[in-house]
Amino acid sequence: MSAAASGSPTPDVVVIGAGMIGAACAYYAARAGFVVTVLDSGPVAGGTSGAGEGNLLVSDKEPGPELDLAMRSQELWRALAAEDDGAFGASFEYEAKGGLVVAFTAADFEALQGFAATQLPSGVVAEQVPGDRLTEYEPYIAPSLAGGFWYPQDAQVMPALATARLLKASGARVRLGSAVTGLVVSGGAVRGVRTTSGEIPARFVVNAAGFGAAAIAAMVGSTLPVQPRRGFVLVTEPLPAMVRHKVYSAAYVADVSSSDAALQSSAVVEGTPSGPVLIGASRERVGLDRTPSYEALGRLAAQGAELFPFLADVKVQRYYCGFRPYLPDHLPAIGPDATVSGLYHACGHEGAGIGLAPATGELIAALLAGEQPALAAEPFHPARFAHSDAADGHGEDSQ
Repeated sequence: MSAAASGSPTPDVVVIGAGMIGAACAYYAARAGFVVTVLDSGPVAGGTSGAGEGNLLVSDKEPGPELDLAMRSQELWRALAAEDDGAFGASFEYEAKGGLVVAFTAADFEALQGFAATQLPSGVVAEQVPGDRLTEYEPYIAPSLAGGFWYPQDAQVMPALATARLLKASGARVRLGSAVTGLVVSGGAVRGVRTTSGEIPARFVVNAAGFGAAAIAAMVGSTLPVQPRRGFVLVTEPLPAMVRHKVYSAAYVADVSSSDAALQSSAVVEGTPSGPVLIGASRERVGLDRTPSYEALGRLAAQGAELFPFLADVKVQRYYCGFRPYLPDHLPAIGPDATVSGLYHACGHEGAGIGLAPATGELIAALLAGEQPALAAEPFHPARFAHSDAADGHGEDSQ
């Protein structure tokens, strides 16, 4: 049954994926005047978006296109949070609480100083904090740290709530439990999608399928080397407000930009409005294996307690596992497909998808409308993988 036959209006745009990136694409496309349908084989935020911490970070990004995308997204997140006098932001727990990046050694502190200096021309605010002043920001942090940097622009949302609220605000028709089985292509252009619940005609299709985006691209013979990168997060019992900000070690910055397939972990600790403390973050490429990694979970617990010693006596209630959509050059793919017209990709944001979503959606909407985007689209063009050794996982390690 087609969309028209079912009585609903034929969409201009079909977005594949009801995660945060798909929701943002739907929201900004609808604001640009398009009729939008969103498809997903599972629930809203049922993949990567529902398994993250909701970080909106600039502190972990080196100068370049991703930082530019993050800075624009920060502006858009603040605008979204302010809608209806802040009620919209409150509905998805937007917290402009800032981030604190800390160093255990003098050498790491010196590296942080150099890193922060490179970010300043991009508009990032980073304030150096000597080791003996860190307790002014976090009273329960480990003593004898070498120092850190305070990033007031860092923020956080509740990711599943943010996805659902933005999707609802888009006004898009949402069809869940509807898997895409193929793309309708005619005359070198996409004309719609085939799904397990029928065919849907559309002028444009946006591939926001997360780590499943490679399979969608392959339906038209395109190369998009998105791979799942597994991560675990520990969730403690509810606590008083003992961790005020997002706090992480300098090693996290290196882990984010690494292409190593083996297990990596570094302390990332933050409180939540409901009380539990979240402890991350691990990274490893093991396909879609959800088997608990006791090595990863043990590392996270030990590294969290090293950063906040009181955590050694706190009970962990549960953990959760997710898969970041990883691309080998650490930049998302945002823009038109290299093979057929009418197909656009918005995927490969790895662990930064929540933070980068609004600017991604805005960029996709501008491209759909044939307008000049707020940011240069070229660095994110999916065609960079068509004839590049980056497609086989041996691209450069730039971010």
